[in-house]
Amino acid sequence: MRLVVVESPAKAKTINKYLGPDYRVMASYGHIRDLLSKDGSVQPDNDFSMTWEISPRGKKCVQDISSSLKNCDELLLATDPDREGEAISWHLKEVLQESKKLKIPFRRIVFHEITKSAIREAIANPRDIDSSLVDAYLARRALDYLVGFTLSPILWRKLPGSRSAGRVQSVALRMIAEREAEIEVFEKKEYWSIEAKFRAKNEKIFNAHLIHYRGEKLDKFSIADGKRANSLKESLLQQEFAVTSVETKRVKRNPAPAFITSTLQQEASRKLGFGAKKTMQLAQNLYEGVAVGGETVALITYMRTDSVNLSKEAMEKIRELISKKYGKEFLPEKPRFYQTKVKNAQEAHEAVRPVDVSITPESLAGEISLDLQKLYNLIWKRAVACQMASAEFDQVQVDISDDKKDVFRANGSVIAFEGFLKVYVEGRDDPPEDEAEGILPPLAKGDETPLENLEALQHFTTPPPRFSEASLVKRMEELGIGRPSTYATILQVLQDRGYVKLVKKFFIPEIRGRLVTSFLMIFFAKYLEYGFTADLEQSLDDVSNGKKPKSEVLKSFWKGFCENVAQTKEIKISDVIDRLNETLAPLLFASGESKKIARECPECRLGELSLKIGRFGSFIGCSRYPECKYIKKLDSSPATEGDEAVASSSEYPKFLGTDPSDQSEITLRKGPYGFYIQRDRKDGAKASKKAPKEKPPRASIPKFIDPNNVDLKLALSLLQLPKTLGQYEGEDVKVGVGRFGPYVLFGGKYTSIPKPEMVLSMNLEDAVEVMENRRSAPPSRRRFRR
Repeated sequence: MRLVVVESPAKAKTINKYLGPDYRVMASYGHIRDLLSKDGSVQPDNDFSMTWEISPRGKKCVQDISSSLKNCDELLLATDPDREGEAISWHLKEVLQESKKLKIPFRRIVFHEITKSAIREAIANPRDIDSSLVDAYLARRALDYLVGFTLSPILWRKLPGSRSAGRVQSVALRMIAEREAEIEVFEKKEYWSIEAKFRAKNEKIFNAHLIHYRGEKLDKFSIADGKRANSLKESLLQQEFAVTSVETKRVKRNPAPAFITSTLQQEASRKLGFGAKKTMQLAQNLYEGVAVGGETVALITYMRTDSVNLSKEAMEKIRELISKKYGKEFLPEKPRFYQTKVKNAQEAHEAVRPVDVSITPESLAGEISLDLQKLYNLIWKRAVACQMASAEFDQVQVDISDDKKDVFRANGSVIAFEGFLKVYVEGRDDPPEDEAEGILPPLAKGDETPLENLEALQHFTTPPPRFSEASLVKRMEELGIGRPSTYATILQVLQDRGYVKLVKKFFIPEIRGRLVTSFLMIFFAKYLEYGFTADLEQSLDDVSNGKKPKSEVLKSFWKGFCENVAQTKEIKISDVIDRLNETLAPLLFASGESKKIARECPECRLGELSLKIGRFGSFIGCSRYPECKYIKKLDSSPATEGDEAVASSSEYPKFLGTDPSDQSEITLRKGPYGFYIQRDRKDGAKASKKAPKEKPPRASIPKFIDPNNVDLKLALSLLQLPKTLGQYEGEDVKVGVGRFGPYVLFGGKYTSIPKPEMVLSMNLEDAVEVMENRRSAPPSRRRFRR
């Protein structure tokens, strides 16, 4: 009897069906132990020895495995084929040996897809645990621990309110924070373009833009204002134009390689709207096996990889499918091979691909969840497309001129041969500005092209975009920061610790994140440098490849890091505040469109504004406190009297006006659960001292309404909800906004309103229509009674 240990129960269940009665498959449920969560678990003075702690679940796992070993002749450690998988196998071996429960031979087996043939081949070719991969894991774990347990206490003491710092997460946070700083100081620049519509011989209208004026080549900013733009426009209106140049060329576009971890996360974000964490969870399910037709089937290969390689067998099967499904013209003469563009890539694995390409996405409809099907569809199409023929385009560039050397240019493109585009089109975060403008009508040199319309269009430059999950992962990958298995975790940790928030799929740094980044860049700049982090990743890869001993990497890092830490011991919080005031001045003190730095207190005109850091958050306060209690909040955390100021001076509550019906005051307020409207008792209407204090009427601002757009009229409409619209079939029909959004209430049943904004203007007929549309039968004729 052989005992096979894998990481997850799902994987164990899938593998178990491929092995006969001579095997037993068990799961370790991931790591069975980790570093003891307290200072001193890594001891640099004792050759970086590490103290481990077995988790409660790990103890149960070890007990179950130990019990099963009594009836087995060999232990096969079949955890995932990467560094973490190697570490899990090593931990299991170490714990079992330490407890003297491992009295039989043990070997390590690896496979990159869960198929009968792959598992049988792995069992036929066992190996020892790779000590170099384990050393790389230990070195990485020690570094992350030492940085976290050394740097985080410094943050807590010198920058109250901070959470923690991490070796890689802090670098990712820097990228997000610096991009936000770029956006804040960005000054938009005005420019104009002259756009024309010409008529071709066949009467078709096409677009062109001015590129030369009176022989002078125009660049993006040549036309700087509307006055010059309109002057050019007027001078061009009287001219006659004809085609002076037609250039046609055929270009090819090659398919992208099959997915690696980072590109899978990027495309799933762009095309499916999935976060990195969700993508990896779904991919894990597809890899370990899902129920299809009553059986558990593994659908994709291992999903944590930075290799773009495909096995010879996989390429042959994909090429065979292309020939049968799409035709031989879509199949290139030879298989396509790709080179990775990832810095420090490890090429041991295959790319992410379908285990069996004959299992098409369409065949899984109704068999697996919609999200799983969407991701499998993405992986399947990308893998098939990467072995298809190139797409071909006929690109046309046409110049239209007059007799005064004014030149307009029109660009067009048409697909001559679909090639791989028949199956898959790669997404992009930043499509080029000069992308082809569509199909042009037939044009020949000398053709007259009457001018149909001419416009002077105003434009402004835009700041660099914030990072999305896709673009941040792409940038980290380009810089060599982090590894495939860490991207999702890094992004999640930054959000969990309140350093960034994800708004409409883009990362925005919180004030806390900006402060932490600035602090680290001031006092620990070396360790946030992109080059340093990438070089350290390279050193860790050298350890995994057996090129460097882990002790050399750890000692080199720790020596310099300790010296840096020692230099911060005498730094006072006041010194930190002064440096942050200086480095974050555009964020803290800039005002108005001019973004001028203004530190004079706007309330007392005598004190100087400065960053204040308290237990409950950061804010701007006056140096003359307590005489001057001016405060400007920087985040949603309330400042308290103990923090040198009170929150009553903030911009909320905001007075919106008075209700004409009773003269009550209507205010917009911000509470712990978001924005809301409040109706306050008018002056002079005092409540009785004996009467219990009543809460004023309130209404939450629904998610579909921007608080900045709330005025008195809108506020009064919200305060009326829920409201009765009338009766239908003898019962009241009401509308309101609940925890799940706007609704119609009738007969004790709630019906969601498809267009949320309708709730404020809805009448009885509208409400009945919403209810009837949710019923399977057509709405019947009924009498309305108001």
